[in-house]
Amino acid sequence: MARMTVIYHTPKDIAFFERHYFQVHIPLAKKLPGLINYEINDGQIHSTTGHKSFRVANLYFESMEAMQNAFKSAIGQACAADRKILAPDNKDVQIYYYDTKTV
Repeated sequence: MARMTVIYHTPKDIAFFERHYFQVHIPLAKKLPGLINYEINDGQIHSTTGHKSFRVANLYFESMEAMQNAFKSAIGQACAADRKILAPDNKDVQIYYYDTKTV
């Protein structure tokens, strides 16, 4: 299983971020080919390192290849462009993608 974790820092305009995220970005991302599951944080995020994170999303795919193909698609390209509306500066978001295994 492959996972993408997206961590958004607190936006300047929280109301705009939330409206756009829930009305535009999530519905778009849920159309990604091969997407198995899409999870977001529910409520406040607590950090032991002092980082101010606002929204965390985890997207799951069957494999890294499936994830890469999803983001090469037209929907994937649209998601990447839309992410820049939510976090125009790359310092406002962290994106990690990786294979997972149960231990």
